Amino acid sequence: MKFHLTKADNHQLITGFGVDKDGTFFVAINDIKYKQTLIVTTDKVVTEHHISQLEALTAEDFSALLSLNPEVVLLGTGEKHRFIHPKLCLSLTEKHIPVECMTTAAACRTFNILASEGRNVLAVLLV
Repeated sequence: MKFHLTKADNHQLITGFGVDKDGTFFVAINDIKYKQTLIVTTDKVVTEHHISQLEALTAEDFSALLSLNPEVVLLGTGEKHRFIHPKLCLSLTEKHIPVECMTTAAACRTFNILASEGRNVLAVLLV
């Protein structure tokens, strides 16, 4: 799916997502395609991390997100909407930073909406 909005006040913008012709899921940020799990903020894309699957997420992974100073964290769980155990994101919720689980497609759309509102949103997008 391609989004129509093309500018977001010099912020990262998720411009598309979907399945490529070779069957690989991708997320496009500012028209650059990524085929691996991403951590996206309004000003950067982090590709160097070990996160690859929902089941592999640890409490330390969520604690590490604190260094990026998010106001809200979106967790895109792939094609299916799945939930994580609340203990995993305790370091964030103790600081009143909500963690919202949703499909990766929904996380992409929600990221753009929150970013356009000027929110300091962070998305972990599992592909």
